[in-house]
Amino acid sequence: QVQVVQSGGGLVQAGGSLRLSCVASGSGFRINAMEWYRQAPGNQRELVAKLTSGGMITYADSVKGRFTISGDNAKKTVYLQMNSLKPEDTAVYYCAADWMTGVPEVGRAWGQGTQVTVSS
Repeated sequence: QVQVVQSGGGLVQAGGSLRLSCVASGSGFRINAMEWYRQAPGNQRELVAKLTSGGMITYADSVKGRFTISGDNAKKTVYLQMNSLKPEDTAVYYCAADWMTGVPEVGRAWGQGTQVTVSS
């Protein structure tokens, strides 16, 4: 079973920075991609950034130039550096790991979520 644990987040003033961390654990699987999503009250969960095992990176238009995703596929970790934060970035942020076993079996595991609040 794949487990995802994330850390970071908190309260910051507009223009500030925060860093989120995420690690996937378990045995017998490899990571195809790791992503960061966010969900603000009343909104659907949206993709913020994605990092594939091949190194391809995708960002939501709303965070391009401000957020940076990075990670270590061997360590099954991913980070999200968030700079120049805006009040509209306020949301619960979720880490997701797209995994695959040798069977093959594929799935997605979610982190527990962490609150990011940006004050104006």
